[in-house]
Amino acid sequence: MSTDDRYYYEPAKGHGLPHDPLNAIVGPRPIGWISSRNAAGQRNLAPYSFFNCFNYRPPIIGFASSGWKDSVANIVETGEFVWNLTTRPLAVKMNESSASLEHGADEFDFAGLTPQAGTRVAADRVLESPVNFECKLTQCIQLKTAAGGDIDTWLVLGEVVAVHIAPHLLIDGIYQTALAEPVLRAGGPSAYYGISEDLRFDLIRPDAR
Repeated sequence: MSTDDRYYYEPAKGHGLPHDPLNAIVGPRPIGWISSRNAAGQRNLAPYSFFNCFNYRPPIIGFASSGWKDSVANIVETGEFVWNLTTRPLAVKMNESSASLEHGADEFDFAGLTPQAGTRVAADRVLESPVNFECKLTQCIQLKTAAGGDIDTWLVLGEVVAVHIAPHLLIDGIYQTALAEPVLRAGGPSAYYGISEDLRFDLIRPDAR
């Protein structure tokens, strides 16, 4: 296929399609299921579809929030948060925690989840999640356009200071990614994916051959 055959658009002028394909192309993506507390101790739990890991040592993870939401406000106020792994058995409850509740309402209670006190941070872990990262805020960055204009989207980065892993996910000391049944966000308003071990393949980098 030549490049002339490809569908072409410039995002600033609109995509001209039934649904913006960006989220479907850059995907599937891990979910940033973020728990936090404000200075008064009120809990918050919310999923973010723009999330990833950005550094090994020290480990840095981050998520982006469209708008100054409670998660961002809490994390900037306290400097702490927890990331909780979304698994297939927890997918529905993760989705429930995205509901727009009254300010101060507890998403843990609404979604039927158990808060567990953090070890190094005041924010609570989702006890039902098999993996939790306790994090300390390193940066909160407002995104900008190429022209330098401010965007109402905030990138929150945090250093992982404590890790909790369910023992069944460690076999001979090796973390089993597929066994955890992680849920990944795809495009459109409702699309998600899972993974399985039979989809795995391995590649050896040239310098390691």
